[in-house]
Amino acid sequence: MLSRLVLTDFRNHAALTLTPGDGFVVLTGANGAGKTNILEAVSLLAPGRGLRRAPLGQMAREDGSGGFGIAANLARDMTIATGTQPPATERRIVRINGAATSANALAERLSVLWLTPAMDRLFVEPASERRRFLDRLTLAFAPAHAVHAARYEAAMRARNRLIVEEMPDTAWLSALEGQMATHGAAISAARTETAALLADRLAIPNGEFPSAGLSLEGWAGDAPALAAALAEGRGRDGAAGRTLVGPHRSDLIVTHRDKDRAAALASTGEQKALLLSIVLAHADLVAERTGRAPVLLLDEVAAHLDPARRSALFARLSGRGQVWMTGTEPALFEGIDAATRIALPLA
Repeated sequence: MLSRLVLTDFRNHAALTLTPGDGFVVLTGANGAGKTNILEAVSLLAPGRGLRRAPLGQMAREDGSGGFGIAANLARDMTIATGTQPPATERRIVRINGAATSANALAERLSVLWLTPAMDRLFVEPASERRRFLDRLTLAFAPAHAVHAARYEAAMRARNRLIVEEMPDTAWLSALEGQMATHGAAISAARTETAALLADRLAIPNGEFPSAGLSLEGWAGDAPALAAALAEGRGRDGAAGRTLVGPHRSDLIVTHRDKDRAAALASTGEQKALLLSIVLAHADLVAERTGRAPVLLLDEVAAHLDPARRSALFARLSGRGQVWMTGTEPALFEGIDAATRIALPLA
């Protein structure tokens, strides 16, 4: 868990220090008070671009120095920090116990998962959004997943530039395809294992939340198979101007198991409940397999649940690690007995 969080010139927070306890951390305040900004800061203590996926330059406070800083103390006397410094405001700096490292190294120290109102349409959005969601889940089980994804994307971008040339360098093309095959097979295997683990856990009835069915659709195979498919598809990919086979084309298929229908066809409330069901199952699995519960960031989640599901959610989350939640009204969290309650703006 995070025992201390310090923000400097991040979004609307010039200087903010919070000392959350374990369990629930409830942030309340009017719209625009900066509740979601705090959750975004916590999300940046993991690999990736955070829960808003915004450019780094947009995160710095408008009247600040031009950069921003986020620092946290974790259990076991560990400190992690990230931020930017002008003039390189799009270059992310990461430090663990004071030593500079890559953002991908954060996955080995902290698992962070979030749900935001923007994700309510996950099941009807393009497949890329569901892949991103699955990759976030996968990171908790396989920290190297971020490295494989970054190297696969880099090799694919280079291949895409090469295949549109009239006479591409075939030796270089084969080398790039070899890199894509190695990292692509690792990506596919990690995603497949995560989806299977979650599908098994979700098959267990979980009270107020619907049971979600999960499966992967698209390419799956080992490195030699992907390398062969890429080599065979050079002409087709060159005509299209992009790579048409590989794990970057996969999709996470979600169904409402109880009603035997696609999640995209479920009601808005049912889709929100299905998302929560997946996140809760994932949190349980991470705690069991790694001995380290993920930090959960639930933005405005209570406002979108009926009282029965709200109570069921609080009961499920109780005693399962640090859970940050936001809401405009303290009354939304009356079912929680023990919590770190923070009302914004701070006095």
